[in-house]
Amino acid sequence: MEMDERKMRILQAIIDDYVLTGVPVGSRTISRKYDMGLSSATIRNEMSDLEELGFLDQPHVSAGRIPSAKAYRLYVDTLLQTGKIRDDNEETIRRHFSGRIHQMEDVIDHAAQVLSTLTRYTAVVLSPKGAQPRLQTVQLVPVSSETALVVIVTDMGVIRDSVIRIGNQMDSDTLYAISRTLTGELRGMTLQEACERMPALISRMYGNDEVLRELYGFLNEGQQSNQRAHMAVGGTSNILAYPEYSDVDKARNFLSLMETRDKLADIIRGNNEMSFTVRIGPETGVPEMVDCSIVTATYSGRGGQQGTIGVIGPTRMRYSSVLSILNMMGRQLTDLLGGEDENK
Repeated sequence: MEMDERKMRILQAIIDDYVLTGVPVGSRTISRKYDMGLSSATIRNEMSDLEELGFLDQPHVSAGRIPSAKAYRLYVDTLLQTGKIRDDNEETIRRHFSGRIHQMEDVIDHAAQVLSTLTRYTAVVLSPKGAQPRLQTVQLVPVSSETALVVIVTDMGVIRDSVIRIGNQMDSDTLYAISRTLTGELRGMTLQEACERMPALISRMYGNDEVLRELYGFLNEGQQSNQRAHMAVGGTSNILAYPEYSDVDKARNFLSLMETRDKLADIIRGNNEMSFTVRIGPETGVPEMVDCSIVTATYSGRGGQQGTIGVIGPTRMRYSSVLSILNMMGRQLTDLLGGEDENK
């Protein structure tokens, strides 16, 4: 028994109908809703063959059929092979990012919210790991007699700020002079290089060592956090809107996994060498996601470091729409973070 064109058309119709309704599909439904020129009996026989081939499951004896993970895999592979990924979400995504967002963490957090809103699934976004922004300016602004706001601007448009302690004798002119000196000494350096340079500056700029030590600690914290990928999750509860997760235990296990950030990051990161990855049901290798699919895409930051965007939803996911949205979101993040989009 082989998978011929007629079986493929019927399988396509079953997938489309089940994705839309979440209800097992019967032969009468296909005959009535889809103009195939086939009788209900012929469709029923073909559906039996598709079940035997492993493309359909029958949850109950008297119920219709639902697509199996094997059916979704065939469907997704066909989408990717034929390049049927629409770009009709481009303008919508661009509008979401029309405002200026300074910090990389803000970009990542916003992207997760946009993804979850557009797809109505759970979205996860990982920043490029180990990206090395270079310092442009260091600014010290007095807040009180004992504190100052330090603002560090990098070439990635990332602005880091924090309040640090300063000596009682430091007025705004002194802080301005220190800011100019630090900017001249550290401009063009990575956070790691700036941290390595600071001990020598502390020794040389005698009398300002208290504020410089505070600044050194701030830079060191920023450098350490920069080595870890920032992860944002959006629409965690969206999965609960689908009947597949109406079971309380299944929903609880899924939500618990969403809170385990390290494990979730490993799941989403996947294979960064591929533009898209689609893992369906058991292919995820995660028991809590046996009824889920994970679709991921990559984007580039400055220096070529890759980040990952992903969508988690039921296996009856709207794959074509999700792939389209991820494709456009990847391009938008690449533009925002200064990377090179290889798909252009």
